[in-house]
Amino acid sequence: MYAALLLHKVGKPINEENLSNVVKAAGVEPEAVKVKALASALSEVNIDEALKNAATMAVAQAPAAPAAQAAPAAKAEEKPKEEEKTEEEALAGLASLFG
Repeated sequence: MYAALLLHKVGKPINEENLSNVVKAAGVEPEAVKVKALASALSEVNIDEALKNAATMAVAQAPAAPAAQAAPAAKAEEKPKEEEKTEEEALAGLASLFG
């Protein structure tokens, strides 16, 4: 996906060859099946419109965020050690997805 967004940003066609070249430039051997699937899936997508819709959705969800942040700092400090460890474990698990 990052390769497709990069190609879109620089105005290059999002096709198998260009996607493979971007992935290779990043030092990774591209998987032909995944590249072909991505190129095929994005061939009918208006990326500008999809990005615009994603931004609109993010703005629509933003008003909920201040309410969650309104909790006093004291309550944040009272967080049990077990919960902190769970968050650390979750972050470690997420990081493992990226190598």
